[in-house]
Amino acid sequence: MTGICYNFPMNAGFYSLGAAEEVTGSKHVLEIDGLSYLIDCGSFQGSRAEADRKNRNFGIAEDRIEGVILTHGHLDHCGLLPLLAKRGYNGNVYATPATRDIASLIMMDSANIQARDAKYLKSQAQKKGQKFDWEPLYAEVDAIKAVSQTIGVSYNRPMYIGDGVSLEFYDAGHILGSAIASIKVKKGGEELHILATGDLGRKGKPIIRNPAIPEGTPDYIILESTYGDRLHDSTDDAIKKLAEIARRTVERKGKILIPSFAIERTQELVYYFHLLVDDGIIPEVPIYVDSPMATNATTIFQVHPECYNAEIKEAFIKHHKNPFGFNSLHFTTSVQESKALNDHPGPLIIISADGMCEAGRIQHHLMHNIQDSNTTIMTVGYMAENTLGRRIRNREKEVKIHGDWYKVNAAVEEINAFSAHADYAETLEWLKAVDTSKLKGIFLVHGERKSQNFLKKFLEENGYPNVQIVSYGQTYELN
Repeated sequence: MTGICYNFPMNAGFYSLGAAEEVTGSKHVLEIDGLSYLIDCGSFQGSRAEADRKNRNFGIAEDRIEGVILTHGHLDHCGLLPLLAKRGYNGNVYATPATRDIASLIMMDSANIQARDAKYLKSQAQKKGQKFDWEPLYAEVDAIKAVSQTIGVSYNRPMYIGDGVSLEFYDAGHILGSAIASIKVKKGGEELHILATGDLGRKGKPIIRNPAIPEGTPDYIILESTYGDRLHDSTDDAIKKLAEIARRTVERKGKILIPSFAIERTQELVYYFHLLVDDGIIPEVPIYVDSPMATNATTIFQVHPECYNAEIKEAFIKHHKNPFGFNSLHFTTSVQESKALNDHPGPLIIISADGMCEAGRIQHHLMHNIQDSNTTIMTVGYMAENTLGRRIRNREKEVKIHGDWYKVNAAVEEINAFSAHADYAETLEWLKAVDTSKLKGIFLVHGERKSQNFLKKFLEENGYPNVQIVSYGQTYELN
């Protein structure tokens, strides 16, 4: 990392050890007078070999970390907390109560997937007479330790997390419990104010509230840029397309496979299908949420009404209605139930994790259905480079799953309006609502270089001159 000489009364710097000029693996470090505060601690998601290498190379010694600030519970933001705990970190992790619950679910699921993958890959290697010595990054016991170290901090409740260092969470509008971290440092009569957006959400999404506008005047903003070069489709157009795909599937007696993250996206899709059936726009199609984690996540949604928008809060609290469930919706739990779906006649909709198709039950559904022309694979979120999901979204003619090649005869549809990330216009709208009168700089993280280049230019053209694309390991002075 590049050394910096500071003129500020306190020594302050920022650097990134993950999600710098790439998406996933968010791991950013704020240094104050030699103490390191980790902002997110996520798993890198990509090809198996690259992800394993990056995730094992943590980049910072655990005894240097004063505290961890967790913006939300997605795997690429919380997924390495168990590894941090396993390596000896005993400090606090600060998160909203909903994020604590969701991260617990995500981390335990990750530990289980790694254990199952190790067992499966070992058996495959033995069949081929090959040596296999891969070990999971961590186990369930490490995930439990990480959860035990997590302190719930509600929105708009500032608290001190270090000497002169305070933290306040504002709703990021990304997923349930997601937060923008407002970090203020007061030392030597000086104050430094940093906003870290985590993943910035969007206005008008169902279930959760719009992104909040933090109070105060930040000196620096650490800003995500996942969709920095894109504009999302309108939700109305997306729902029409969803209905068209559903009707076409009914006519063909086919299947729709939707690789979806178990948190937020699954509940949102269920909500929209609910509306379409209720309004008579599509017939009742059996919908299977084939993910134990998604089932559990839906339960977590039900116990965190403090995160709902007004419409959902009214449905739950005043009318006792459940917008996440209806007659044609089924939740599978066992492996046997999941396998049975592959022999289930269509029409049928299967929503299954993992969202990028790199692990989980979705891979097995793809293996059984991707070569069927009556199948539709619908992508509804970001697919990282070098993932199976990206290759399918790019409509490659053949893809490799569990060591075998499969022809992609299925139709591939993309709906990006369901993304929980702000696009470049929505990012600018949020920035304009923040008091940036004293802003000294914006640091772009969590985006591919192409989208970051576009967003940097776009923001500069709209009155934000000091925008930097963060490079891995380079330290940036905060003064």
